[in-house]
Order: sequence, then C-alpha cells, then structure tokens
Amino acid sequence: MNPTENPLLADGELPAFARIAPEHVLPAVETVLDDYQAAVDRLTADPEARDFPSLIAPLEALEERLGRTFSPASHLHGVKDSPALREAYAAALEKITEHGTALGQNRALFEAVQALRDAPAFAGLDRAQRTLIDDSLRGFRLSGVALEEPQRSRFRDIHNELSRIQTGFEEAVLDATDAWTRPVTAAELAGLPDSARAMLAHAAKDKQVDGWLATLKGPVVQAILTFADDRALREDVYTAYNTRASDQGPGDRAHDNSARIGQLLALRHEAAQLLGFASSAHLSLTDKMAGTPERVLGFLHDLAAKARPVAERELAALRAFAASELGIADLQPWDVSYASEKLRERRFDFSEEDIKPYFPLPQVMAGLFALTERVFGVRLVERREVEAWHPDVQFFDVIDADGGVRAGVYLDHFARSGKRGGAWMDVCRAPLGEGTQARKPVAYLTCNFSAGTDDKPSLLTHNDVLTLFHEFGHGLHHLLTEVRWPSVGGINGVEWDAVELPSQFMENFGWQREALNAFARHWQTGEILPEALYQKMLAARHFHAGLFLVRQLEFALFDFRLHLEFDPARGPRTLELLDEVRAEVAVIRPPSWHRFPHAFTHIFSGGYAAGYYSYLWAEVLSADAFAAFEENGVFDAETGARYRREILAVGGSRPALESFVAFRGREPEPEALLRSHGLAA
Repeated sequence: MNPTENPLLADGELPAFARIAPEHVLPAVETVLDDYQAAVDRLTADPEARDFPSLIAPLEALEERLGRTFSPASHLHGVKDSPALREAYAAALEKITEHGTALGQNRALFEAVQALRDAPAFAGLDRAQRTLIDDSLRGFRLSGVALEEPQRSRFRDIHNELSRIQTGFEEAVLDATDAWTRPVTAAELAGLPDSARAMLAHAAKDKQVDGWLATLKGPVVQAILTFADDRALREDVYTAYNTRASDQGPGDRAHDNSARIGQLLALRHEAAQLLGFASSAHLSLTDKMAGTPERVLGFLHDLAAKARPVAERELAALRAFAASELGIADLQPWDVSYASEKLRERRFDFSEEDIKPYFPLPQVMAGLFALTERVFGVRLVERREVEAWHPDVQFFDVIDADGGVRAGVYLDHFARSGKRGGAWMDVCRAPLGEGTQARKPVAYLTCNFSAGTDDKPSLLTHNDVLTLFHEFGHGLHHLLTEVRWPSVGGINGVEWDAVELPSQFMENFGWQREALNAFARHWQTGEILPEALYQKMLAARHFHAGLFLVRQLEFALFDFRLHLEFDPARGPRTLELLDEVRAEVAVIRPPSWHRFPHAFTHIFSGGYAAGYYSYLWAEVLSADAFAAFEENGVFDAETGARYRREILAVGGSRPALESFVAFRGREPEPEALLRSHGLAA
C-alpha cells in the first residue's frame, strides 16, 4: 500500500492521528509484516549476515518499524474505542501474534543468532549489544524454537488464541464500565463535594439527561464511595463496580468474563508445559529478578505477616468509630472508604478535599516539569499544532541540556467515554540508531482525571498527583534512555519486577515539601500549601497503610497462586483460590457476589500475569533508591545525574540489580518497603 494513502505507513516523526481510520490498520500491518518476513528470509539465506551490523541491527530496525506502525492503532483502541476500530485492531493483533510466534520458532534465524553468540567477536560487542543477543536467544527458547510437531503448531495456536481472549477480556470490562449508569437525586448528593457533583452533572449532560448521573468511571466511583452520605447510593455503585463483566450484579451478562478467565489460565498453563515448565508462574519468572516461586511466595508471606496485624488493628478502630460516630453498626465494604475518610478527618483534621484546591492540574504539570529539569537536566516544552486523538491532548518536546530535542511525549489526562480506565504509559516511538537518522523515543502518558469546568481548572487529589508522578516516572525511563536498540532501550528488556522502580521512585517527590513548594498553590489565591495543612497531610500519609498493604498482597498472592497452582483436571478455581488467599491475608471480606477477578485487567489482559507482585517487589528498590536523595538533598543534581545515568539511561541493557548497585553502591535493603509505609519496627 502506498504510504501516502495510509497514514500508518508514513515514515513521519509522529503519527498522523487526524488521518488514521480503522480501515488503515490491517492493510498497514500486513504490508509491514510481509516486508519483515521477506527481510528475515534474506538474512537467513545470506551466510555473510552473521555479525551484529548485518544481522541484529536490521532485525531491530524491522521491529521498530512494526512497533511504529501498530502503536497508534493500539493506543487508539485504548483511548478512543469504536466497533470498527475493535474489529481492525483484533484482526491486526492476530496477524502480529502469528508473526511473532513464527519468528520465535524460525530455526534458521535462531541458528544465525546463536552463531553470532558463539563467535569470538561477541566478546567485543558493547553491553547493550551482548544483552540484546542473549535476550533474543532466550526469546527463541520461550517461543518454542526447539519444539517438534505437533507441539510446535499447538504452541502457535495457543498464543494466537491467548491474544484474542485477552483482547476480549479488556473490551468486556470497558463495555461493562461504560454501560452502567444510575440517576442520582438531589437528596442523594448529600456529602459529595462540589467537584464530585460537577462530575455527576457532567455525566448526565454527556448522556443528554437532566440532573446527575453516577457512572463507573474511576473518579466518580472514588468520589461516591468516599463522600456520599447516602448508604444505598454507595452500595449500588460498589455493587455495580465490583461485579463488572461478571455473572453477578446489575450488568449485562453478555460481558461476563468468567469463561475467559478459565480459558486464559488453561492456555497459559498448557503453553508453559509445552516448554517444559511446571506452570505459567515458573515460565513467567525466567526473565524476572525474583527467579523462583519460592522466593516470590516467601517475600509475600513475610510481608503479610508484618502487615496483617497492623491492618487488623486499623480495621478494629474503624469499626468502633463507624459504630459510635457514624451509626454504622455493621460496617460493610461499601462503607469502608466513607468511614475511613471520616476517621481521617477526625484524627488528622484533614480531608483530600481540603488539599484539592492546591493541586490545579496545569500548576502540577508545571511543577513536575520544573522538578524534572532541576533533578534530571531536561526541559519539557509544549509543541502546539501536533495531531492528536482528542483536543485535550498535549504534546511536549524533551529538551536536553545542550538544547537538542531528545524525545517527545503525549499527555492525555481526562476520563471520557470510549477510554479505558486507569493510568498508563506506553511506547509511541522506540529509540533507534545514532546521528541525524536516529529515531527519538516518544511516549504516551494517559490518566483518567476529572476534567475542569468553564470556571474552574481540573483539581487533583493528592493521590491523583502521585498517579501522575508514577506514570511520568515510567515515561522518563523511556524518554531518557541512551540505549539505541528498541528491544533493550527504555522500559524494554527490563525485568518485569523491576520496571516499576522509576515510576514508584517518582511518587516520593510528591511528598517532599521542597517539591510541593514548586506547584502546590491555591488555584484562586496563589497561596502556597500551608505548613499546617502539609503537616496534616504528612501525619495522614501512613493512615491505613496496613489495610492498603494487605489489599495489595491479596492481589499479588491471588495472581501468583492462580498461575502457579493451576491444574487442568480441576479448572481455574478462581473464586475458591481467592477465598483461600483472603483467609490468609485479608481483613475485609467482600460479599459472596463480589467478582473482583472479572475486571482484573492487569493480569488477564495487561501483561502482569504471575507478576502483580512486581509492584511490591519494585517498591523495595524504589524506596531505597529515593533514600539516596533524602540523604544528599531532594534536588541534588549530582545524585539526579547518577540516577539518570545508572538507572534511566541504561534501560534493559543490563540486569536491574546491577543498575541498582551502580547507583546506590550496594544491594537494596528489604526494610525500605516497610519504612516507606511507616511499618518498620
């Protein structure tokens, strides 16, 4: 297809989002895959193509082109979904999955890369190049290159089917989320702050109805469960949200993910066993820091033993407060956030709503950019007139100290229909090559904040601020890479249980007075965040840290055991196993109709299968890494330069532990995680 006719085939610096249509997706992907396969055939047929420049470098260029072509379509599927785009995306993803599996099973290509690995010249390559080759060989093995028929074809079929089901899982959650609404009466607005009432009014206007409308968008659910005095409203929203895409609750059963969960677990297990692994959890750990299931489970159980007693005390105090002060004698899950907020207000004289006026989004972004310049030596400058998928989207060039543009980033902040929930960073353009022909890294940063109104900017909660800093940390990992090979540059090639280090690291700045002074100012008066309010915020920082940790441990243990213990003869045991995990670590037991797994996109469609523990594992690294800034100064440029050089710049070109030791001068201390939650002895 002519690149002038298909914007996805254009070799531009940035995607031409304004011209991309669903009908462009499959033809573009097919064109690139055909070219890719033809190039691989040439490389494997050429006996001279057995060194890095003639074999690996062309393969990296081919991979970069495929990513550059599909990334805009994949991103639109997440932020501007439509039936036509879904169909095109699914068809293209199936082709890409088939290609990836076939490439991984290409023995001629495997033998060519192995020959390069075995050659004396391998020792003379730089670290990134050697890592890229070793990672490639591991990828071949994990793609079933050694399998014989019929296992070889079965492995390919499994991966194609997994791709299709995972996409269906995510789409079912999005559809179930968008489908449910509930009218809210004026009386039911009691307790809701003005910002929440504005969200509900905006939702009603969006659906062309009068009054106020509750939806299952994250900011709306959070506001109602935290502030609504009406217990029935809280229960309705909690029920609808926690039964999304399931066989329970008020939602459409057509979105039920029950069967998909069983299918995904069975297929993942079968694929792992075909490769000789005992389970998909064992397979997952081949490229993670933790290494063995025993180490993961030991880490989680040890943390649970420390966190659960704290959580039990916190819950007991919350129950007593709810009964004596709120008249709630039987505290239910839909009461917990509400009662917690009231207790926090009582104990610390502090509410998230008190602090929101000091966090207008434009000011927070300016402060984040100023911090980035001061600590990491790069400026972000908005470039207007860049084609995007929505008028609210902004684009920024990342300018290095020498004045050169080294990267770019799209920012998409607000929740809207057709956009999946949560917050994430993803790759738009991967880094490739050097000099004038180099391709610069470009990232997407996506959040789901509540938009502003005609007379008020978007005001963030402090948790929103931390979410923004978190995703920006992922972004910096990609944008500041100095590795020019896509497979090991930026976030790529980094062990999955270490990839959250830069993101969680950045959250720590959101608690520092020096950092807050740069942006925490009242949106109307310009007054800096008062010291008294800041001290209350600090005092409340570890409020219910035990309850938070046991919830994370519930997610992590459920995910890991689900993949570790799957038995085809018994089926997925999804709810049964979840009950077992809750019996061990949970202190709040949801109703029997609760269907949390059915919307757990992280593990069923988002890449965290048998890896959700990574958030807690990486927090050991991130908390200990930030301690270096606490020791040397929050804005210490020398520490920032070392962090950029040893963590961000190297990407996946070396093991994460090696990078951490290069930055910190020692291995991480496990106690750092407990300290970060205020639970250290």
